[in-house]
Amino acid sequence: MELTGKKIVLGLSGGVACYKAAELCRALTRAGASVQVVMSEAATHFITAVTMQALSGQPVYGSQWDARVDNNMAHIDLTRGVDAILIAPCSADFMYKLAHGVCDDLLSTMCLARPGKVPLLVAPAMNVEMWHNPATQRNAQQLREDGIVLFGPGAGDQACGEVGFGRMLEAQQLLEELIAAFQPKVLSGKRVLVTAGPTFEAIDPVRGITNLSSGKMGYAVARAAREAGADVTLVSGPTALAAPFGVRRIDVRSARQMFDAVMQQLDGQHVFIAVAAVADWRVQNASDQKMKKQADGSVPELKFEENPDILATVAARTNLAGHPYCVGFAAESENLIAFGASKREKKGIPLLVGNIGQNTFGQDDNTIILFDEYGHTVLPRAAKLDLARQLISEIAKRLAKTSLFK
Repeated sequence: MELTGKKIVLGLSGGVACYKAAELCRALTRAGASVQVVMSEAATHFITAVTMQALSGQPVYGSQWDARVDNNMAHIDLTRGVDAILIAPCSADFMYKLAHGVCDDLLSTMCLARPGKVPLLVAPAMNVEMWHNPATQRNAQQLREDGIVLFGPGAGDQACGEVGFGRMLEAQQLLEELIAAFQPKVLSGKRVLVTAGPTFEAIDPVRGITNLSSGKMGYAVARAAREAGADVTLVSGPTALAAPFGVRRIDVRSARQMFDAVMQQLDGQHVFIAVAAVADWRVQNASDQKMKKQADGSVPELKFEENPDILATVAARTNLAGHPYCVGFAAESENLIAFGASKREKKGIPLLVGNIGQNTFGQDDNTIILFDEYGHTVLPRAAKLDLARQLISEIAKRLAKTSLFK
């Protein structure tokens, strides 16, 4: 579980988004975290301490003078030895308190008294006009300058009936953001372009040729890159996956569409990671109408032509411009060591990731081999997200030796 061993203080200020805090608390505990809930008095008007205690499995605190704390220093005791404080929801009023050092209740005093090494993370939740008010924006900017991290807000329908920014992020999004907060920011300030999933090459309007790629590895790489601090664009073939939070996704179907999308996004990218299982060929004589069965039993003859090689094209450009740093993926059915090494040289790229196709497509875990100019390194079988994080770390180490980090 991603948060095993982590101690999280979950603070609730007043707002209707407190109902999402219940789901968030459950998500955090399921991810392995120990959750201590602290509520403002206003929060208790939206959700009860009994509910949050049932979900967290721990007593809920709300008063600075709680008799359960022997030394009357709940604001001190609750923040020592914790890994993070997350305020969700964080109202406009509570943002003001944090920005100006107000400490008039347990929750605000606890935040002010937290050790400097304990990150303070807030999830704003308020009406759209409140969020856009200049006073709120000034407070938000002050929080950022003080090293407090803002998760969101999101945009959409609000409880008041209005629409716009101010919604608290959903529980799963906040969980991903919290997990990301614990990851090393080895690609901070970098721009990363990732391809993922299969491509679909049409035979006629209702049929086509594709492959077994689920997109899971590519999406994991995109998420890991974003966790590492990068600005990530994901060009995705058809998959059933939701884009990782904070990653910009561009949807395509065919190899040519993927080629065009990559070329359009390439300028300014520091890293290009080609994870997608791109079809080598497309149907040259695809029909504009659905092909019908013939009375004489004859079957259509399909003619194929080669698709553009996205990775090789980007690599050739890299050799001229010096960027982006190119990473390729290769799925083989046999002789992975030999084929992987030769494919890296053929593509002209510094790093290639190899795996056995039938052992990875659709699976949640994988074994990968990294091929570079010095040979190959095996990363043992693990969850794809774990492998993606290891890969991003390896890419960052290699980038540090190039002009892209200077």
